Amino acid sequence: SMNHTGVVEFVLLGLSNNRHLEIILFVFLMIAYFLILLGNFTVISITLVNHFLHTPMYYFLRNFALLEIAFTSTFIPSTLYSLLTERKIISLPACFLQMLFFFYFGTCTFFHVATMSFDRCVAICRPLHYTTIMNNTFCLQLVLACWAVSFLLMFPPTIMIVQLPFCGPNVMNHFYCDTSLLLQLSCTDTEFIEGLMLIILIIIIPGTLLVTAVSYGSIIITILYIPSSTGRKKAFSTCSAHLMVVMIFYSTSIYRYIRPAQRGGQDSDKVLSFFFSVVTQMLNPYIYSIRNNQVKQALKESMLKAFSNSLRLE
Repeated sequence: SMNHTGVVEFVLLGLSNNRHLEIILFVFLMIAYFLILLGNFTVISITLVNHFLHTPMYYFLRNFALLEIAFTSTFIPSTLYSLLTERKIISLPACFLQMLFFFYFGTCTFFHVATMSFDRCVAICRPLHYTTIMNNTFCLQLVLACWAVSFLLMFPPTIMIVQLPFCGPNVMNHFYCDTSLLLQLSCTDTEFIEGLMLIILIIIIPGTLLVTAVSYGSIIITILYIPSSTGRKKAFSTCSAHLMVVMIFYSTSIYRYIRPAQRGGQDSDKVLSFFFSVVTQMLNPYIYSIRNNQVKQALKESMLKAFSNSLRLE
C-alpha cells in the first residue's frame, strides 16, 4: 500500500498558530520536559544507589520513571523543534514511528499505574503477606507482562494503519501523529480498524482503571480502620495525591479516546492530550516518589555525601 500512497509527509498544525503564544508554549514545554527528565532520572538513580530503596514499590517506580522518559521523548523534542522553528512537517515514516512509540509507551503507562496501585493495595491491606506475595520473581513478571501485553495490543492495529493508503489531504490539527487523525486522512475504508482500536482502548483504559479503582478503594477502606487519627491523616494525604494524578490522567484519556464522537481534530482534543501526555507526566515523579519521606532522606544523604566528598578533594 505504501507504493500507492500520494502522501510523503504530514503537516502538524501544532499547539497554536499565534507566534507569541508559540514562544510562551515553547518555554513552558521546555521547562516541563526538563522537570520530567530531572524528576525521573532522580528517581532512577536514587532507587538504584540506595539499598534500603530496593523494595517492590521502588522497583515499580523506577520502571515507571524509565517509561515516562521514553513516553515523553517520543513527541516533546519534536514539538519543541516545531515551536522554535515553525517547521510543522513530519515525514510519513517518522509519523508512523511516533504513533507506534507514543501509543506503545502510553499503553505501558496505563498498565504500570494499575500495577503500582495493586502493589500499594497488597502493602496496605495485606502487610503480613506483602513480602511473600510481592517477591522479586513476581515483580519482574508483572513488569514484563506490562511491556508484553502492551506490545500485543498495539502491534496489530499499528501494522494495519501503516499499510493504509494516504492520498491527501495531509494536515493534522495536533502536535503529534495521532491514530484517530491518521485514520481520518486515509483514502480507504477504516471502519474495521476504528472498531478494533476502540475495543483495544476499552481494554486498556477502563480495564486498568477498574484495577486501579478497586485497589485504591480497598486501600481507603483499610485506612478507615486505622486506629490512630495521625496515621489515617498521613495515609489519606499520600493516597489523595496519587488519586488526583490518576483522576486527571484517566478522565482526560477517556474523554479524548473513548467517547461517542471519537474522531478527533478539534482544538479541545489538543488541550486534553496536552494534559495527559505532559502535565500528568510532569507531576508523576514528584507525587509518586520525590515527596516520599524515604526518597527525601535518600536524597539528603546523597547530597551530603557528595558535598563531603567535594570538600575532601579541596
